[in-house]
Amino acid sequence: MKIGIIGGGNMGSAIAVGLVSTGFIPASDITVTSPRQATLDRIADACPGITTDTDNAAAVKEADVIILAVKPWLVQSVVEEIAPRIDFRQQTLVSLAATVSLADFDNILRNYSSRRTIVRAIPNTAMAVGRSMTFICHADDADPARISPVTDIFDRLGTAAVIPEQQLGAAMALCSCGIAYVMRFIRAASEGSVELGLYPDKAKEWFLQTMRGAVELLESTGANPESEIDKVTTPGGLTIRGLNAMEESGFSGAVIKGLRASVKH
Repeated sequence: MKIGIIGGGNMGSAIAVGLVSTGFIPASDITVTSPRQATLDRIADACPGITTDTDNAAAVKEADVIILAVKPWLVQSVVEEIAPRIDFRQQTLVSLAATVSLADFDNILRNYSSRRTIVRAIPNTAMAVGRSMTFICHADDADPARISPVTDIFDRLGTAAVIPEQQLGAAMALCSCGIAYVMRFIRAASEGSVELGLYPDKAKEWFLQTMRGAVELLESTGANPESEIDKVTTPGGLTIRGLNAMEESGFSGAVIKGLRASVKH
């Protein structure tokens, strides 16, 4: 499989680095484009052997899968630029643009082949270490043989789930935006620990291990988080005091409000 990535920013480069580092395909089978030579030089340094170019046509020319990793407001102009060069009967176009729907693509491409396969994929930046949670959606009549390679790409970069497009906003808030929320929680916990007298590097190290333990505990037992909380909240104990203080400050409500605010209306 040959992959063309249009846009070498955070997402585009994370895909390239992730696919090469996991051995999914050789670097020589990936082409990345960007208007900025400095960006291409950085990617070439990270992935020796990868093809880089400032011309988007280079990413389209031989690719089986074309990944559109540009900002949403650039999607229409970039798609109109590359559409005449795409063989929609053979090549699959994958968009990472969070706010551009399948219907939007139908409108942009209305003058091109009706047999086209367009896929929306919403990953997060943990792709670079093979730990992304990626959501994929496509038209109901899409050929499964064209969707399977896309799923394979993002499964190699973590875990991929195919969902209906109407669920994509909520899933994106939870996992794509959500990685930033987790980072903010880690930062807050580290800052609080420093106030209590711990060194920041050690506080972060210890808290990351605590988070790994929590995740693996839930994965291995399938338990509800609340049942695990109950195991460590003895009557009159320190944990319940800390939890109650967090809730008094609106912890759960703030998380729910953040998720709601992250969904496009």
